[in-house]
Amino acid sequence: MARHGSRRGWYGKVAGAALGVTLLAAGASVWTAQAGAVRDSSPRPAASAERAAVKPVAVTIVHASDKGARGVNITIDDGPDPVWTPQVLDVLREYGVKATFCMVGTQAQAHPDLVKKVVAAGHRLCDHSVSHDTAMDAKSQTYQSQQILDAERMITKASGGVRPMYYRAPGGAFTPYSRKLAASRGMRPLGWNVDSKDFERPGTDAVVATVERELPNGPTVLFHDAGGDRSQTVEALRRILPWLKEQGHTFGFPVR
Repeated sequence: MARHGSRRGWYGKVAGAALGVTLLAAGASVWTAQAGAVRDSSPRPAASAERAAVKPVAVTIVHASDKGARGVNITIDDGPDPVWTPQVLDVLREYGVKATFCMVGTQAQAHPDLVKKVVAAGHRLCDHSVSHDTAMDAKSQTYQSQQILDAERMITKASGGVRPMYYRAPGGAFTPYSRKLAASRGMRPLGWNVDSKDFERPGTDAVVATVERELPNGPTVLFHDAGGDRSQTVEALRRILPWLKEQGHTFGFPVR
């Protein structure tokens, strides 16, 4: 999987801004979009009880769609962002598409209202680390653990109790340890087959052309809703989603 080296560390600027955010307490979740992955907002249970509530999943990196051979998984990385995430949600709603949102912990902590909107719309959550360090595979297991588990807690709290179902390493920086740790927490390691290159802002036409050209590589398509101006992403989705339907594709989630 491709590395986005130019993205390294850009979330460090966000992390500082997010530290002072007051996290919202939520009541027991009534959403069913991620059945079996919900905790209420009651006091933190004993460690043994919490472990019992988490079902480990496979450690292999998943790409396949739960909709089968014609399925496509739309995945959205790096948010939530107060400008672009609502626009992405609007496009997805317009075309009746559910997606997987791979959220950075500090962003989720800063914008819990958006995390809740994502879940309420029937989309799934994915842990994308605390600070989006694309070099974390070269760092200690202690650091990797902090990045993964702290982000899991941030996202779960911001959502009102809905846990992330997947873990996507920033820039694909997986390690055997990080995959095993995420899987032990019920988060399937999540890869991608098609990098839309929207992060580089090559123009809407180029983003659309990349997805159309690369889709035979597999069903999981990578987009972004944060990290800069994502207007090209929004416009590309407006063109790609109906095109995919015209080609006979259906939209699903990565298999668990």
